[in-house]
Amino acid sequence: MREVDTVDVAKPHAKKQRTKMIWILMFLLLVGGALGAWKYWKTKLVPEESYSQWSKPVPVRVVAVEKSDLLQQVKAIGTVMPSQLVQVQSQVSGVLQQLYFKDGQMVKKGQLLAQIDPASYQVAVAQALGTQQQNLAQLANAETELRRYELLFQRDSIAKQQLEQQQAMVKQLRGQIQANQALVDAAKLQLSYSKIYAPISGRVGFRQKDVGNLIQANDATPLLSITQVSPIYVQFSIPEQELGALRAGLKQGQALQVSSWDRHDQQQLAVGQIHAIDNQIDLTTGSVKLKAIYPNLDDRLFPNQFVNVRLNLNTIANALTVPSDAIQHGAKGAYVYIIDAESKAQLRVLKLGLSSQGRTQVLAGLTGQEKVVLEGIDRLSEGKAAQIVTTPATATTTTTATPTTTATSVHASSSVTAVS
Repeated sequence: MREVDTVDVAKPHAKKQRTKMIWILMFLLLVGGALGAWKYWKTKLVPEESYSQWSKPVPVRVVAVEKSDLLQQVKAIGTVMPSQLVQVQSQVSGVLQQLYFKDGQMVKKGQLLAQIDPASYQVAVAQALGTQQQNLAQLANAETELRRYELLFQRDSIAKQQLEQQQAMVKQLRGQIQANQALVDAAKLQLSYSKIYAPISGRVGFRQKDVGNLIQANDATPLLSITQVSPIYVQFSIPEQELGALRAGLKQGQALQVSSWDRHDQQQLAVGQIHAIDNQIDLTTGSVKLKAIYPNLDDRLFPNQFVNVRLNLNTIANALTVPSDAIQHGAKGAYVYIIDAESKAQLRVLKLGLSSQGRTQVLAGLTGQEKVVLEGIDRLSEGKAAQIVTTPATATTTTTATPTTTATSVHASSSVTAVS
């Protein structure tokens, strides 16, 4: 009876041992298969370069830090304005008899533009002259009588009262002659207004009245307009924080240059200079209006045209600059990578100044002797081995570089340009 119990107890224990061994063998087989598959993938499917590339030096392209004079500029959007705009109206009423200009043509100051029917004004002049002649004749007769009265009075042939009456009549007629002359002048002036002349030189706009229409004096609708386009103005605004540098330049007697560019900011249209500053800052926008003047002899600027404006404020001598695309931004601020003598990457935190046209001023963080990484930046880290190449690096540069038209230390509209 005891032997049977011993056998029954041993059987479950042996079965448990066998199950455990089976699981161990299955685990070892699984691990071995995985190791074999990894070795096959490593040696057959993946080239050596793909898993070792991160241990090799990173190919990078570098550029030298430059020292050059920088021209501080303010960029803005401007509107072209004529230096003069005249609405030409008739000063007398009448039928429009003739036009002596074509729409859009250039005219000179004093050039005849239009003729109002002068007939009624010619009649008025003739009438005023006729009245004047009558009064002149009466005056001549009265003066003759006065001389005769004076002789008679000397002989005591007439009373003094008669002499005084004749003297008064002569004075009265002389006054009438003066009034007649004023009427003649007024009539001639009205007649002269029947001819309309150009008050300024410039370009004529489209006519608003055609020949044969009745023109009213000082009509609300002008006959035409003339814009003076040489010289011509461009009005624009700059941030109030730029006003100090602007006024400082003007006080030094500098003719601050202003260039105007096309809508796409690709082609320069004209170069002028600051003409006037508004007398107050706009509280809504925090900007001040400026007006630049251009000779516009080639007629490239047109009234109400929108242009991109670049105002040159001052020149920063020997400024330290790097390409804006080389600058990255992180938790510590702006930084660049340089490659040291051991061909390893070093991170340099920068203090930036102004930026424009692909280059940014460095105020602190570089000495000027370094070469900064321009391409291959995204694979670099502090101490990473690097290999300088002359062709574009295989790695793609990041797109977090600072914009080329803004500056970290000034308003976004300020910029600088390298001066060769």
